[in-house]
Amino acid sequence: QVQVVESGGGLVQAGGSLRLSCAASSRTFSRYAMGWFRQAPGKEREFVAAFGWNNGMTYYADSVKGRFTISRDNAKNTGYLQMNTLKPEDTAVYYCAARVSGGYYSSRSSYDYWGQGTQVTVSS
Repeated sequence: QVQVVESGGGLVQAGGSLRLSCAASSRTFSRYAMGWFRQAPGKEREFVAAFGWNNGMTYYADSVKGRFTISRDNAKNTGYLQMNTLKPEDTAVYYCAARVSGGYYSSRSSYDYWGQGTQVTVSS
């Protein structure tokens, strides 16, 4: 079992940047594939970015490609989501998730552990 806790959200103006962190409780964090999702008010939770399963690849939603970067530091048991050139439509609660096996990287059902979320608000 692993717990993940997000941090780094906040209020930022359009065009600004934020870096979200995802701290994991497990020392075996490196064995998990990590992903980021977000949920805006009145909308379903959607995929943002993820690592592939054991292939070192990264995947992004079209809406954030070129602006967001997912990364991780296994020595610190921490994952990150660097968000640049933020837009008002990026406003949402952002969730970190971890999965212990394969499955489709952009599917919520593939993930076993979820954080509580961190609010990101982008003002115009």
